[in-house]
Amino acid sequence: MVKTKYLLLTAGFCTALAAQPALAQESRSGNMPATTSGAQWGARDMTYRGQNFDVLDSNLIPKSRMAQHRKFLKNQYPFPAKPRSMWEVGFGGGLYNILGDVPSLMPWQKGGFGLDVQVRKSWGHVISTRVQYIYGIGKGLDYQLATSFANNPAWSAYYAPGNATNHTTTPIVYNYRTETHQLNLDVVFTICNINFYKARTGVSLYAFGGLGALAFGSRINTLDANNKPYDFKSIIGNSSTTYSNRNDVRKKLQAAMDNTYETPGESDAGTQKPRIFKNKTLDWSPSAGAGMEIRLSKRVNLQIEDRVTVPGNEDLLDGDRWEQVVNNTPILSHANDIINYMNVGINFNLGNKRKNVEPLYWLNPLDFAYNELNYPRHMVLPEPILPDADGDGITDQFDKCPGTPAGVAVDSHGCPMDTDGDGVPDFRDKQLITPTECQPVDADGVGKCPCPDGCGTKTTSECGSIGANSINFSSNSARVTPTMQAQLATLAAQMQANPTCKVVIVGAGNGSKIQQQRSWDRVNALIEYMSEKHNIDRNRFIFQYGQAGDANNVMYRSAMNGEEGPANVAPPFPNLRRGE
Repeated sequence: MVKTKYLLLTAGFCTALAAQPALAQESRSGNMPATTSGAQWGARDMTYRGQNFDVLDSNLIPKSRMAQHRKFLKNQYPFPAKPRSMWEVGFGGGLYNILGDVPSLMPWQKGGFGLDVQVRKSWGHVISTRVQYIYGIGKGLDYQLATSFANNPAWSAYYAPGNATNHTTTPIVYNYRTETHQLNLDVVFTICNINFYKARTGVSLYAFGGLGALAFGSRINTLDANNKPYDFKSIIGNSSTTYSNRNDVRKKLQAAMDNTYETPGESDAGTQKPRIFKNKTLDWSPSAGAGMEIRLSKRVNLQIEDRVTVPGNEDLLDGDRWEQVVNNTPILSHANDIINYMNVGINFNLGNKRKNVEPLYWLNPLDFAYNELNYPRHMVLPEPILPDADGDGITDQFDKCPGTPAGVAVDSHGCPMDTDGDGVPDFRDKQLITPTECQPVDADGVGKCPCPDGCGTKTTSECGSIGANSINFSSNSARVTPTMQAQLATLAAQMQANPTCKVVIVGAGNGSKIQQQRSWDRVNALIEYMSEKHNIDRNRFIFQYGQAGDANNVMYRSAMNGEEGPANVAPPFPNLRRGE
């Protein structure tokens, strides 16, 4: 049997590795710095978000799940479709021991070894399947003389010929070399990738169980280089005094014995078990184990694993099934032999990264939900309602002139319009357009030049019930948003109540060709919306654009008495128009 201290040493080695910091831990989703703000996250490439893939990317979704993906994108189904994931392939090697009737040898005792190759596919964040092939060489050597070999033909043929009782005076030392081929189909359960406090982990812990096929054949070193039986008693001598240390005994035996293993071990040929690979016994082999993977990069992982295989009703993996002698008769062992394979390997994730994500057991399924809560991209959020105490269309947070009288046209800062810039707002200006050379003006907005006829009386509009207001567009956009639609619905009701009144739509922005064209786009979008959605005759609007002021602002007001202007204006730079 394998020494207890070796098993404890192995367990301690695995525990120490598991306790080390993850080689690929990420303090925040992807590789973004921890100080990055939400707005910066949105502006950066989406490969930095969470799982290092964009959950909205249709290229990652197979055709079979595209129907769910489309519903998800339209907010008709809350769960995203599962993306394609890479295959994991790998190879490794390690300790291969048979726990049976004969103590096994560790590699540093010239013992056995194993080699493996594997292919693994994830079906979800927890469950994956794996096919693994293992080639193993198991070796064992006892450290004491034995006499319970009469029923084992591999030994009795040479050490007790023709007389079953001679074994009592011709002791042997059990040994074996077993060659195996093992093919396993495993179901693997990942147990640490669902994490509530970080985007992902650099260490994946898992357990597995499966069923496989095992082909094995054991051979025994019974004869020396001259094909003569060994004199084990003289090799060992008095082990109780001279070679009391087991390792010293084994070293003495290995120095005296060759390495031919020329004799086939005992087999259960009479059970009709199939034979393959040079007369090896074929048997079914359930197995289970646990392991860990350390993420070295998106493509490469280091694997450490231990598998325990218990072949069905098999006690001949070490070439012996006899325990002791009772009344000169050996009795059968009651325990089946067990294979323990502890390996270290390198695994690679294979697949086109544009169409496949990493194996799902490396990804935290909570990542999308947490990122969406932190910086929404897909959630349907209500339009914000911002306070506007004076009702001038400029939220209180940005209103530089609070308390503006109702119906007074204001600019983008919430201050009353002053068309001629004379310091007297339009709603109090009795000379609406005062030439610059006639300024400064008096309290009524009348300049120092001779007063034209009628300028001493404030120019008013018969359509005073139509309120003046302004609309702010987002940068480069000419789309009429739901917030704007509510504002325009009020304007439409006022115009329907005053069917003879016209409204002036004035777009700001004249700093560049793009600003002038964008100003035209926005005025045109508002007039078209009012005409198409509220059936307001387009000829009731006066089209003005490219005025001074905030480039994202459009103001509307009722036309003054006699004020006229075109309802349609050709775009200034049609090649710069946006298709919105």
